[in-house]
Amino acid sequence: MDPKLQQARETMDILHEISLILNTGLDRETLTLCVSLCESGVNPEALAVVIRELRNETNALQERGTDARSNAPAMRH
Repeated sequence: MDPKLQQARETMDILHEISLILNTGLDRETLTLCVSLCESGVNPEALAVVIRELRNETNALQERGTDARSNAPAMRH
């Protein structure tokens, strides 16, 4: 295997382990995308803010969906 590819894989393995220890909730694919964005010049703090906001919005939408289903009248056939 190409030494640079092996080094990149080992680095991602370490980053993924750190991510798990810190309980970030990022899977390996998402973590890889985040690293790629940071390497392309995206501000890591801004990226973290966006990820948090997306999670909050997703949770809020899921809660609203659950509330709407639980409050909806039963449909009769």
